Amino acid sequence: MAIHNELGKKGEREAICLLEKQGYRIRHLNWRSGRKELDIVAELENELIVIEVKTRRNKQFGQPEESINEQKLRRIVSAADAYVRKFHLDAPVRFDIISIIGEESPYEIEHIKNAFYPPIW
Repeated sequence: MAIHNELGKKGEREAICLLEKQGYRIRHLNWRSGRKELDIVAELENELIVIEVKTRRNKQFGQPEESINEQKLRRIVSAADAYVRKFHLDAPVRFDIISIIGEESPYEIEHIKNAFYPPIW
């Protein structure tokens, strides 16, 4: 596995630990539908939360969450729509980002709730 993929997996594990400590129930990790993928799908108080995890070694190229462009946002929303349809869910959906900086613990972690809303195209 490439070094950047290993860092991403570490970041996802850290994100799951953070979410579970806060009472979130993890439904799926790296859920796929065709070429669409959701990093983490969780539930909290009857709300479905789609979480994009962005991990970087440092801030040299900016904050991790800054790498989510309009194209990535569209893929996340499209994947979330596929997820809701597949599992016949009728719950509000929230989109969060967990930003992780560092190569080893302790990481700098920020949980950005309601990071974005589905755009209207």
